[in-house]
Amino acid sequence: MPPILDALFARSLYSSTNQISGFRLYSSGSGGGGGGVQENPKPFILKQCIALLLTCASSKYKLRQIHAFSIRHWVPLSSPDMGKHLIFRLVSLSGSMAYAHQIFTQIQSPNIFTWNTMIRGYAESENPSPGLHVYREMRVNSIEPDTHTYPFLLKAVAKILNVREGEKVHSVAVRNGFDSSVFVQNTLVHMYAACGHAESAHKVFELMPDRNLVTWNSVINGFALNGRPNEALTLYREMGLDGVEPDGFTMVSLLTACAELGALALGRRTHVFMLKVGLNENSHAANALLDLYAKCGSIREARKVFDEMEDRSVVSWNSLIVGLAVNGFGKAALELFKDLERHGLVPTEITFIGVLYACSHCGMVNEGFAYFRRMTEEFGIMPRVEHHGCMVDLLGRAGLLKRAYEYVQSMPMQPNAVIWRTLLGACTMHGDLALGETARARLLQLEPKHSGDYVLLSNLYASEQRWTDVQNVRRSMLKEGVKKTPGYSLVELGNCVYEFVIGDKSHSQSAEIYAMLEQIVKLLKSEGYAPRTANVLADIEEEDKETALSYHSEKIAIAFMLINTPVRTPITVVKNLRVCADCHLAIKLISKIYDRAIVVRDRSRFHHFRDGLCSCRDYW
Repeated sequence: MPPILDALFARSLYSSTNQISGFRLYSSGSGGGGGGVQENPKPFILKQCIALLLTCASSKYKLRQIHAFSIRHWVPLSSPDMGKHLIFRLVSLSGSMAYAHQIFTQIQSPNIFTWNTMIRGYAESENPSPGLHVYREMRVNSIEPDTHTYPFLLKAVAKILNVREGEKVHSVAVRNGFDSSVFVQNTLVHMYAACGHAESAHKVFELMPDRNLVTWNSVINGFALNGRPNEALTLYREMGLDGVEPDGFTMVSLLTACAELGALALGRRTHVFMLKVGLNENSHAANALLDLYAKCGSIREARKVFDEMEDRSVVSWNSLIVGLAVNGFGKAALELFKDLERHGLVPTEITFIGVLYACSHCGMVNEGFAYFRRMTEEFGIMPRVEHHGCMVDLLGRAGLLKRAYEYVQSMPMQPNAVIWRTLLGACTMHGDLALGETARARLLQLEPKHSGDYVLLSNLYASEQRWTDVQNVRRSMLKEGVKKTPGYSLVELGNCVYEFVIGDKSHSQSAEIYAMLEQIVKLLKSEGYAPRTANVLADIEEEDKETALSYHSEKIAIAFMLINTPVRTPITVVKNLRVCADCHLAIKLISKIYDRAIVVRDRSRFHHFRDGLCSCRDYW
């Protein structure tokens, strides 16, 4: 008897009537109690087993019943037909791949369909790596791949994010003449995009003579998820010109790109399109829309989308909780968490990241520790390194640096570079040089060439007027070939996104922008503004420091928008670095002087400026 299931277990499933799920199977042997089983079943028993497998559409349990019956009546799994259908149905029902593999090993000379089914099963499972081993075994057995093999194989490669393996498969597909198949090409685009190689995905896309909606979605999503939102939006426009109608997946990618760029106007137009074609009922697209509004600082619109959703998943609740937290509405985020509990939903790891973030950015230290305890004790969620990072940030922002350091040392897992970088940032913010150097020493061991660490330490030395140490840090950067990430600010106007850097004079309106900056500085000073030159961490004259502050990228971006938008039009700025204290003070006053609502999204949170105040209440 084949060693697939224990025979006693198999027999215990059935009565002597051989009744299975409403079908009566007739044995040609003595039937009944298990004696007299024939070694060679009549063909109609095999056919009946296969017929039942083909009708077994939704139950893994019925599948095992049929398998057990086949064992009892000595239907051999070595039969390619029986094994093929059993594995196919098991994979289609997302059954156990260990079970499928046991069956597979019993089949004599499995055909290409069965090999492909095994690769597909692993590709769609939580552990896709064995799919590559099955493919190699198939080649060792001299089985030639067909047009279905490569799509399944590339899907497995995409899930394990192994681009080198994907390139090998790509080469073999070309060599065997399958690279012209639209299914192979689509999975190649998906594989390269999933592995973070958006350019390679685009090259495959460009060479494709025929592109369907799946192709466009894959390449657009590849750019959107790999920090190339402008390219994603450009491709979306080309897709429209090509006459391809978008679907829910397209909307998710487009909204992701808009969120990355802070392109709120384009996101709103996408929302209108979704309403027109009914895609607002697509839960994935609706969640992406909610996320867009939250990431563009339009938290009221995010709340409106949330309130209008008929089917809110935990993902929807999480998106709004995190959105409220990063926009500075920590108390509202915690209230929403209470609503989630009242609705009987179970919070996830992501939910608590949002909750702890809310506490961190609102200075609620005791509340943060209370929620952290609830997460572990009440909901049984084991804290990940991200949760511990929130706790270090919570203590660091509150100036409790010693407690933060002790927390890091007592963590149940090894602190990663992000944890030490969070502590270093807090030391820079609160001027603790000794602890900052300790954190930097650990970072040198973990990520010695991260430019942000050099900048933080340099800024910490500069705040203490230790210019020699500042120069030493900068010399080390040059020696190690580390380049500082340039700061930039993005604003959206007239369906375009404009980027500005410090002292930027590349724009055609530079003369008007700098004239507006001079006017802004005069009006600010009339309101009592004094430039915070301590934020210029360089050993230069005071007057030069004031000039340097005036030309920060966010101020240039705001001046550009003041020139080009009607009075009282809100302004949204997206920054890649943390806003400095001088710009924060200046923008508060600009919002009052020019009667503008200004939203600034920096590296870690949102600042909502209005009437000379900020939503962060100067705690960030």
